[in-house]
Amino acid sequence: MSPGVSNLTAEKPATERIPFNDLSFQWRQVREKTTPDIGDLFEKSAFCLGPYVDAFERSMADYLGVGHAIGVNSGTSALHLAMIAANIGPGDKVLVPSFTFIATAWAPLYVGAIPVLCDVDEESATIDLDDAERRLDGAVKAIIPVHLYGQPANMDAVMKFAARHDLVVVEDAAQAVGARYGSRHVGGIGKLGCFSFYPGKNLGAAGEGGLVTTNDAAMAHRIRALRNHGQEERYIHAEVGYNYRMEGLQGLVLNHKLPLVDGWTATRRKLADCYDLGLAGLPLKLPKIVNDDHVYHLYVVRAAERDRLRDYLQKHGIETGLHYPVPLHRQPCLAHLSHGPNGYPVTERYAKECLSLPLFVGMTEAQVERVCDVIRHFFGQA
Repeated sequence: MSPGVSNLTAEKPATERIPFNDLSFQWRQVREKTTPDIGDLFEKSAFCLGPYVDAFERSMADYLGVGHAIGVNSGTSALHLAMIAANIGPGDKVLVPSFTFIATAWAPLYVGAIPVLCDVDEESATIDLDDAERRLDGAVKAIIPVHLYGQPANMDAVMKFAARHDLVVVEDAAQAVGARYGSRHVGGIGKLGCFSFYPGKNLGAAGEGGLVTTNDAAMAHRIRALRNHGQEERYIHAEVGYNYRMEGLQGLVLNHKLPLVDGWTATRRKLADCYDLGLAGLPLKLPKIVNDDHVYHLYVVRAAERDRLRDYLQKHGIETGLHYPVPLHRQPCLAHLSHGPNGYPVTERYAKECLSLPLFVGMTEAQVERVCDVIRHFFGQA
């Protein structure tokens, strides 16, 4: 029987809707402790930076094992400030995987540098260093490995590659808070690390938020000034700065969520194991743990008939996501940087086949089994 034409029970739309994500469970876990502090924040008018952001920065530095953690207003801002702190500027080039969220490419563009788009590894979807080597020239000054979907890039190889070519390593850990490479947290291995706390992330704020990490005290000092209009002291602007301050509310919420993130990660891994078991033997490519660890920000399968499968799941009340259907080399605003689709064969395959299945803290194993059951029906293997 052809995929998608099974006449089994899954052909009748299910009454249970399974969302792609549901953030309310996290809030219910922190509400009791967080609500009184929100009142205190308003009493103190600690709305921009302030004591709650300071406390979160200290907590994150301790958690990640880094010397300095600087809160900002988004992961995109974190990447931008990291480029400035690394002294990347006009005429410089930065190696960037083509299969990533576009903010990774914005960062070098914001400072007048040129993103050099590279293909990704077949198993991990992180930057392919052999392809990066082919695209090197004397203008390349930095590399941004992306820990995609919550899986670390091969940081041993990245650091050796960077040392060989005298490159600054800026980790894009926006999707990988809590992931480790060996004994170290990602975001604390390169010269600089960048995190996003967009609400849907594994550690999500009540709005936008981001963080820059480094063990370099001078870089940290500069980033703290840059995020606050370039001020080292009030009304004295040492260089062009930005309004990238973290809000007090975000620091407050994130600091209450942080002690729970490892437990939430364990839940994500357990649900991912359930998916692995429930989808085994189907004509899908399941995610693999390639580089030590995976925190499953997303559970992404690859399907030759991705769009038909997605429509089938939607018909049965199951929401899915696409991360990412249009890679950087096919973005209209970056067309001048592309070497054409033939230059990124693995990225092209991921873009055509990737499908993100529901996975969130508060999801039940029964819901995972329901998703797997519908997928099995699609393939006629129920």
